[in-house]
Amino acid sequence: MSTAWSLERDLDEIVDQAAAVWPGLRGARLFITGGTGLLGKWLLESLRQADQRMGLGVEAVILTRSAAAFAAKCPRLAAYPAFRWIEGDVATFDFPNGAFSHVIHAATDASADLNEHNPRQMFDTVVAGTRRVLDFCVEAGAPRLLYLSSGAVYGQQPWELTLVGEDWLGGPDCRAPRNAYAEGKRTAEILCAIYAKQFGLEIVTARIFALLGPMLDLNIHFAAGNFIRDAIAGEPVIVQSDGRPCRSYLYTGDLTAWLWRMLGEASAGACYNAGSEHTVSIAELAERVAGLVGNAGFKVLGMSDSGWNPGRYAPDTSLARRDLGLQASVSLDEAILRTALWNGWKDG
Repeated sequence: MSTAWSLERDLDEIVDQAAAVWPGLRGARLFITGGTGLLGKWLLESLRQADQRMGLGVEAVILTRSAAAFAAKCPRLAAYPAFRWIEGDVATFDFPNGAFSHVIHAATDASADLNEHNPRQMFDTVVAGTRRVLDFCVEAGAPRLLYLSSGAVYGQQPWELTLVGEDWLGGPDCRAPRNAYAEGKRTAEILCAIYAKQFGLEIVTARIFALLGPMLDLNIHFAAGNFIRDAIAGEPVIVQSDGRPCRSYLYTGDLTAWLWRMLGEASAGACYNAGSEHTVSIAELAERVAGLVGNAGFKVLGMSDSGWNPGRYAPDTSLARRDLGLQASVSLDEAILRTALWNGWKDG
């Protein structure tokens, strides 16, 4: 199956999974922040695919720090006629002119290095950026906003809580600066609630957990990507910690379809976990990657874990299944293989 995989097939599957949404986006004008990030690129690729297949007549205005830099990396998205690019910082950008029907706020800096060494900037970027987008929604008369939050808002998930649901009232330790990202996301969510109450905005929130799929940068701080990078290079997959922390990984294509469904179908004020319920320890993940992609095995070094979450990080997605019928269609093994193929690995 994996050797026959292509991005075009993934995009067609997203368009099909979100089939009920596209009629409501016919002639729509969207404003998107974070369009040049991992999820932003998936959203734009799938919107382009839907527009080409169905002639939706959409227009998307996308905020970016550098249109030229993005064009060099993703020329077909940069050149698509329905996409228009404006430059600016998410916390201070100049509002684009005209009316908008939908807004997707996906801009965030998930850099572990920034969170560790400049937590004030991390917090300010998340909070000030969200407030700027909300102010834009009010001024532009854009009634519908999809906000991409994070499962980090729950803080440390107890070991005995296998899957965390939206009704769990735990939270990060507000005395720990390394929780700047998580607390920023929590603050951004209350800002969304305030603007919905005071200005009548229709806001839907997606709390996103760990992801895996093509377009993921294998050199940033995500363990799954680092493992795949090393396996492709023919090196052992190394787990620095004892390998006990548990994660779950939703395929990026599945998540993209979920986000379109949330934007188009979720009730105003809804908040959904977005992730996989299939948990795996970091050691088990390393073993899988080494077995599927690599040929040099894996090692667990057993060092102390200094990461932000040495425990569980996995969502209960029953609410999204009940309300919207959302399902994960791509297995973890298949997600690993497709990510490796995207990054130049040759199966066999």
